Amino acid sequence: MMSMTDTIQRVEAGAVAVLAVVAVVTLYPAWWWMILAAFLVFDLSMVGYIRSARAGALTYNLVHNFALPAVVSVFALVAQSWSPIASTTLGVLACAWAFHVGVDRALGYGLKLPGGFTHTHLGVIGRVHGRDHRHSSGGQRRRLSVDRSRGHR
Repeated sequence: MMSMTDTIQRVEAGAVAVLAVVAVVTLYPAWWWMILAAFLVFDLSMVGYIRSARAGALTYNLVHNFALPAVVSVFALVAQSWSPIASTTLGVLACAWAFHVGVDRALGYGLKLPGGFTHTHLGVIGRVHGRDHRHSSGGQRRRLSVDRSRGHR
C-alpha cells in the first residue's frame, strides 16, 4: 500500500502532465503531437547507468525533475518578443519535458537513489522475486533502510 505522501506526489505529477497537454494543445495546437513523439527522448538520460548506479542516478535525476522544464518555459516566454520560432520551440520542449516527468512520477517512477535503478524516492519499483514492490508495504521499509544506510533520514 502506498503512503499518503506518495499518493499525493503521484496525483500532483499527473496534474502536471495534464496541464502540459492542455498548455501544448492551447498554445501550440499544430505541435501537440510532439509531446508524444519526444516522450522517450528524455529517457536517454539513463545512459549514466552504463558507468555506475550513482552516475545513472545523477544523469537521470538531472533530467527527470520539474525545475528544468520550468526554466525552459521562462525562456519561451522571454523569447516570444524577439523570436516566435524560438519561443514556440522552447515552449513545446518545456511542455513535452514536463509531460514526460509528470507521467513518470504519476506511474511511480520517482527520482533515483544511488542504490540502483529500482530504488526511487517513491519506493522500490518493479518486480523482485515475484512480488510487485510498488504496491507492497515492504517497499516503504526497503526505501527507508536504503536511505538510512546512506545516512539519509
